[in-house]
Amino acid sequence: MGKTTTRRPLWGSRLGFILAAAGSAVGLGNIWKFPYIAGQNGGGAFVLVYLICIVLVGLPIMIAELMLGRHTRKDAIGAFIALEHKKSWWQTPGWISVIAAFIISSYYSVVAGWTLDYVYRAILGSFNNQETAVIEGMFGTLIADGPRQTMWHLLFMILCLAIVIGGVQKGIERWSKILMPILLVLLTLLFINGMLSPGASQGLAFMFRPDFAKLTSSSILEALGHSFFTLSLGMAAMITYGSYLKRDEDLFAVGLRVVGLDTLIALMAGLAIFPIVFAVGMEPAAGPGLIFKTIPVVFSQIPGGSILAILFFLLLSFAALTSNISLIEAQVAYFIDERGWNRKRATVTIASLAFVVGIPTALSYNTFSGWTPIGELSFFDSADLIASNYLLPLAGLLTAIYVGWFWRGNEEKQELIAGGSGWVYPLWHWLIRYVAPIGVTVVLYYKIKDTGLFSYFARLFS
Repeated sequence: MGKTTTRRPLWGSRLGFILAAAGSAVGLGNIWKFPYIAGQNGGGAFVLVYLICIVLVGLPIMIAELMLGRHTRKDAIGAFIALEHKKSWWQTPGWISVIAAFIISSYYSVVAGWTLDYVYRAILGSFNNQETAVIEGMFGTLIADGPRQTMWHLLFMILCLAIVIGGVQKGIERWSKILMPILLVLLTLLFINGMLSPGASQGLAFMFRPDFAKLTSSSILEALGHSFFTLSLGMAAMITYGSYLKRDEDLFAVGLRVVGLDTLIALMAGLAIFPIVFAVGMEPAAGPGLIFKTIPVVFSQIPGGSILAILFFLLLSFAALTSNISLIEAQVAYFIDERGWNRKRATVTIASLAFVVGIPTALSYNTFSGWTPIGELSFFDSADLIASNYLLPLAGLLTAIYVGWFWRGNEEKQELIAGGSGWVYPLWHWLIRYVAPIGVTVVLYYKIKDTGLFSYFARLFS
């Protein structure tokens, strides 16, 4: 089928799109997860494998999603309808990605609320002159307090609503041009502080010194999985953002810029965090507890720690905000395109529903602590398991297969030619046909295997 002629808002500038798309990709995972998994899995060796996976799997699928959006000028579901028909099975990846976006936006808002709470604590100086056990216990106190989490969850969702309701240029693009530069300034200040700290050499070695003895098969799988998830793939965001791109934009070039900025921020985050962790002699491989337990303790022990704590948790809050607005926009676009709703109605409805569905997440470790929907997992962990481990890679896999094998004609080639990157088409087409599907299939298989879904169904049908 040909291109649609539906009038559609467009990004005002290439910079606006790059900052918005990079903001979608840059989230909490960049600030804490990438640095510590790099350190745990071989440092520089892991970083090298990660970059290879980004090029071979992440970037090709990102370009494919941007193509689908720009070519059809539709949301993630409408894109497949426009290319096929209303009863086509190929709507499936669109539906999966939009559902994943909804689930993730509901619980991500709660986690983002934790960062707002810590900004508030940092401003009040709550970490100053406190014993280590007291600071580490603050996080346990927070997640045990359902009403407090719900309050921050509501505030964060209101911030997302206020930005998305403004539209593409006056809302998302305008605020991306404000939030992303501030995020980069904050990160640069923390990076400089890290490089000037006594633990700088240890931090650099932890992140970049290749240790191939630690680079196991599971490390490679970790790198492959993170290269996919860090770019906001499989969650409808890039298809939606691509639908607002001008026809003459170079998809390959802008994709490279988004990937480059996302990777740069992840690396800078590691070099901002780990030098100061080493400087006070603490454990760098603290995993998920690094942000809300280890880092506040570190800031309480170093000169200027009060200011650094405020900057750090503001950085986390801005990263969470730019990510979540893309998830909400992906859902809003569906109701505008396919249901004919206006932006205000769609945004208020989605944000309200996401807030309500997110409440059980806020209560997962207090009021609803006995509720374990999947196995022994809390509601929060169950929602994250379904969305991150199953829905995202499945949506990405089906998208890669469709674009690589079933998109009729040579329209995908024309999308690359339109921006001046037709030369890269043969390589991209080979990657999206063979390498990317195989890579995501491997990730999906091991996610299912590691989380016990196979044994769960075996018990269910035995």
